[in-house]
Amino acid sequence: MNKIYIVTLGCSKNDVDTTLMYSILDRDKYVITNNVNEADIIIINTCGFIAAAKEESIDTILECVEYKKNGICKKILLSGCMAQRYPEELLKEIPEVDGIIGTGNISYINELLDSTLAGNKVIKTDNLNSDYIEGIRKKNVQVTEYVKISEGCNNNCSYCIIPQLRGINRSRKIEDIFDEVMYLVQNGTREIILIAQNTTDYGIDLYSKFSLPKLIKELSKIEDLKWIRILYLYPDHFDDELINEFVNNDKLLKYVDIPLQHVSNNILNKMNRKTNKNDIVNLINKLRAKVKDIIIRTTFIVGFPGETEEDFNELVEFIKSFEFDKLGVFAYSREEDTPASSLSVQIDENIKELRRNKIMQEQSLISAKRLESLRDKTFETIVEEKIDKNTYSGRTYMDAPEIDGIVYINSNIALENGEFVQVKIKDSLNYDLIGDAK
Repeated sequence: MNKIYIVTLGCSKNDVDTTLMYSILDRDKYVITNNVNEADIIIINTCGFIAAAKEESIDTILECVEYKKNGICKKILLSGCMAQRYPEELLKEIPEVDGIIGTGNISYINELLDSTLAGNKVIKTDNLNSDYIEGIRKKNVQVTEYVKISEGCNNNCSYCIIPQLRGINRSRKIEDIFDEVMYLVQNGTREIILIAQNTTDYGIDLYSKFSLPKLIKELSKIEDLKWIRILYLYPDHFDDELINEFVNNDKLLKYVDIPLQHVSNNILNKMNRKTNKNDIVNLINKLRAKVKDIIIRTTFIVGFPGETEEDFNELVEFIKSFEFDKLGVFAYSREEDTPASSLSVQIDENIKELRRNKIMQEQSLISAKRLESLRDKTFETIVEEKIDKNTYSGRTYMDAPEIDGIVYINSNIALENGEFVQVKIKDSLNYDLIGDAK
């Protein structure tokens, strides 16, 4: 029986795809291993979103190729966004790669494995807009689980390659998502994180209206589900019905991740974003006015083609004025086959990095100030890891896993991973909190 090891790169949506691949493996032929040194076949689930992600994917592929050269594994397969984007080039430039499966072809993983082991080099990238694989039930369920509610994207932002790699927006049916979440909760999950390329677009293709509020209402009926967190809430369809769900639904965490990307109307227009500065300001003000203790995370892109000093300074002043709780910033990555790549006024890489560093310096000060204001407050916290005898790490509603901060929890009583405890905040760092379990 051949042992399969999968390396997952990129975003949480790739994590879900890896879980799907694991779940549909033919267990009469293939078994999962968590030890790369035992693997007969290594699959690298690649990311191809920006240049840095592609570089990481290539480096990882080359590292795994060494296992094949040294006789440790038999075959190297590629999946994910970069595999979808450059299948022929990857097979040509890295001949040790034995097969490629695209983002819409996960259901063919067993056929690909069989064919590869028979000595064939296979590329399967044709089903870009395929339906989501329903009915798969994950083994080894965790307290926190990601659930993909749709695939693909209709935004067509001028800098983004994702619609070419993931296809058009395709929402899953509410009943299918409900069944998956019910299964997860019955097997120990307490926090679900709903993800998609753009979660606010959920349901428009199936129900002829934006249906994220309806989905949230249905999932909230699951009794033992404690926390619902949502990522990638694009601002253009963040309507009052959705805001009211954040106001009134106790299971829906008061945490929103809204990728704004910029605030200058000049740049938003060049980006082909479906919003403007006035709409963005109104949305943020409305959220803060209506949703008590709302945490707002966002991301921005600096150095976009044609971004002037005036545009950049407008963004900096906006960030200083609105003091976002969580913020990430990326230097624009020029991606081939996107409209932005052909724009004439490309920004020097050094300027991009200077602008990125400027914003991160400002955000570090903002974050430190906002976290310091939380001292002596008590928050329900999910325990995630034991650090030493009396210290644990965990997260409050204010932090999504891996992208936000953590809480260092001091406790004289043993805590279990996945346990929810009340923690009184005693101190803070730039991005993390320190507290005592009560």
